[in-house]
Amino acid sequence: MFHVNSTNSAFSTFLVTGIPGLENLYIWISIPFCAMFLITIVGNMTIIVVIYWEQTLHVPMYLFLAMLAASDLGLSLFTFPTMLRIFLLAARELTTSACFTQMFFIHTFQDLESAVILAMAFDRFVAISCPLHYHSILTNTVIVRIALIIVVRTFTVQLPLPILLRRLNFCYSNVLSHSYCLHPDIIKLSCSNTRVNSIFGLFVVLSTMGLDFLLILLSYVLILKTVLSMASHSGRLKALNTCISHLCAVVLFFTPMICLSMLHRFGPTLPSYIYVTLANMHFLIPPVINPIVYVMKTKQIRDKIKNLCSIKTTEKAHITSIS
Repeated sequence: MFHVNSTNSAFSTFLVTGIPGLENLYIWISIPFCAMFLITIVGNMTIIVVIYWEQTLHVPMYLFLAMLAASDLGLSLFTFPTMLRIFLLAARELTTSACFTQMFFIHTFQDLESAVILAMAFDRFVAISCPLHYHSILTNTVIVRIALIIVVRTFTVQLPLPILLRRLNFCYSNVLSHSYCLHPDIIKLSCSNTRVNSIFGLFVVLSTMGLDFLLILLSYVLILKTVLSMASHSGRLKALNTCISHLCAVVLFFTPMICLSMLHRFGPTLPSYIYVTLANMHFLIPPVINPIVYVMKTKQIRDKIKNLCSIKTTEKAHITSIS
C-alpha cells in the first residue's frame, strides 16, 4: 500500500523479532498463539454476526460492542500472522513498504479501538445518568455520526505517519524490537533527523489515545458521582455491574499501552523482553479477552448465541431426516 523508495538507505527490508532467548521453543510457543488467534477470530466474528442478525440487539450498547469487536479483529489480523510466521517458518523479513503498511494498519486499529472504548464510556454514562432519555440521546443517527467522527479522526492523524517515514534513511540497523512494525520502533533505526517524526508521533498518541483515556476517566468520575447519589444499595450495585465489562476493556487496552509508550520515549534502556512482553499484552490480549468477557457478562448475547446454535442444529437434523 505504501510504496517506499529505499535507494538512499542501506537496508531495503526490516527484520522483525520474536521472543529473544526462546528461539528453540518457537514451535511449542506457536501452539498457544495459534489458539489465541483462533479464539480471537471466532469470538469477535461471533459477536459481530449475532449483533448484525438480531434486530433486538440494534441498540447503542451492542452497536458499540460490534465496533469494538471489529477493531479487535482488525488489530489481530495485522499482528498474529506476523508472529506465527516467525514461530512456524522462522520468517522475519519484511520489505520496507510492507512494514510501513503493517505499521499504518496496526496504529489505525489501535486508535479506532481507543475511540470506540471512549464511545462506550459515554454510552455507560448516559445509561446510568439519564436512563429515561437514553434512547432519545443515543439515536441511530447519533451513533452513525460518532462512528464517522471516529473513522475521520483516526485516518486524519494516521495517514501522515508512513508518509513522514518515507523521507528517512535507514543505515544503523534493520532489526526491529518487536514481532511487528511500530512507529517508535522504526524511527529508532533511522540515521536521518527524526525530530519531526518523534514530535508528530507523540502528538498523535496524546491527541488520540491520551485524550481518550482522560475523557474515559472523566466519564467514570461522573458515573461514580451519579451512582453514589442513588438511594438504593442494590441500584448502585446494578449500575456498577453494567460497567464491569467495559472497565476490563479499558484496563486491558490502556495499561500496557501507556507503559510501552512511556518506556519507548522516556524510559531507560531495558531488556528487550520487557518491551516485547508489553507490546504483546497490548496488541494480542485485548482481542482475545474482550469477546470472552462480554459474552460471559452479557446475558442477551449468550441467549442469542444459544438460539442461533439451536436453530442451526434443528436445521441440520431436519435436513438429515429428509435425506
